[in-house]
Amino acid sequence: MTDASRTPSGQDAGKTSSFGFRDVDAKEKVRMVRGVFDSVASSYDLMNDLMSGGVHRLWKDAAAAKLNPRPGETILDVAGGTGDMSRRYSKMARAAQLRMGGDDAKVIVLDYNAEMIMAGVHKGGEPEMTWTVGDAMALPLPDASVDAYSISFGIRNVADVPQALREARRVLKPGGRFLCLEFSRPTSGAIRKAYDAWSFHAIPRIGEWVAKDRDSYQYLVESIRRFPDQPTFRQMIEEAGFKRVTVTNLSGGVAAIHHGWAI
Repeated sequence: MTDASRTPSGQDAGKTSSFGFRDVDAKEKVRMVRGVFDSVASSYDLMNDLMSGGVHRLWKDAAAAKLNPRPGETILDVAGGTGDMSRRYSKMARAAQLRMGGDDAKVIVLDYNAEMIMAGVHKGGEPEMTWTVGDAMALPLPDASVDAYSISFGIRNVADVPQALREARRVLKPGGRFLCLEFSRPTSGAIRKAYDAWSFHAIPRIGEWVAKDRDSYQYLVESIRRFPDQPTFRQMIEEAGFKRVTVTNLSGGVAAIHHGWAI
């Protein structure tokens, strides 16, 4: 029996969540975030390249190597969007399969936004990939059903982050791996100052020129600033039941990989 019919706790009446620099009703945040990604889906991958100078590709490569996909595994890519991470996982699992044998891996791309999923399907996938629309706060999967859970640049958009972390723990098998790649807090004042100048001034303008949508990219920048720093988020992951949680800073903490085990 799956938990597909569960009601996401982040949508309960009375709860609030951050939407950029504002606090809004959690249910309203779900609707507002969906609107953001409906708007940016068609230009999402191009905007990622422009905003990061292509560095996001190196961060994603590092995160995929950390997850280390293996033959026969079921890997859940939550907030998987257009499938960037899932393509990496599929190719890495297949390469390992050629070396050591074993069954095909299964990589599930799950995203709350159907427009993002459709953009990914249009872009093309790998044989291991399947696509589905679903909620990080109420995953449509049975308990202990996946070997690895990944969420990349998506958890800060969830209305109830602790609930999403609990769902990650629920669907992982004993010994399963949790990985989150997310924008984080630069570790030095100089990097933080330069990054703030770039993100608050340049990124919304690029969004206006390329995606014709300044407001959505203003929200994305603000959501990064509101997200917990590395030690705080590590504690949240531990409180959700994960063990041996580690943090790997990327580009001086502009992004970070949080990794843990379901043991």
